[in-house]
Amino acid sequence: MTKHHVTTIVNGETVEFLTEPRETLLDCLRDHLGLTGSKEGCGTGDCGACSVTLDGVLVSSCLVLGVEAEGKKIETIEGMAAGAELHPLQRKFIEHAALQCGYCTPGILIAAKALLADNPDPTETEVRYWLAGNLCRCTGYDKIIRAVMDAAAEMRGVA
Repeated sequence: MTKHHVTTIVNGETVEFLTEPRETLLDCLRDHLGLTGSKEGCGTGDCGACSVTLDGVLVSSCLVLGVEAEGKKIETIEGMAAGAELHPLQRKFIEHAALQCGYCTPGILIAAKALLADNPDPTETEVRYWLAGNLCRCTGYDKIIRAVMDAAAEMRGVA
């Protein structure tokens, strides 16, 4: 099978990789670029563990082909912190103990960041609906919702 050359921007840096036409973006991120924060939970777009943004749109990277990333801007969990300084969402997840095993956490954080970029002042119901595509078996969801709400308030300068 012929491999395709893909040039894209991942977390602000131009990267290139070779991919087979059938490889998912998730596989390309993990196997070709060494970005293992996004996880494969289901492979069918149902769990949210592989969430990334593609040109600012939240997507399940297990449902996007690597070749579709050509010329696009991708943001993954690896690009969320600014060096050693955690993003407010990451800090609030720690403060609220909103993670346990951590498998789902990268996808939830990316989804929450996309929500707050779209709506900086969401209601609790809006947060719950937005994150409904991200499954977590360890925490329950209350701590996650509280962490997102607290981060949103901080980011708006309210907290």
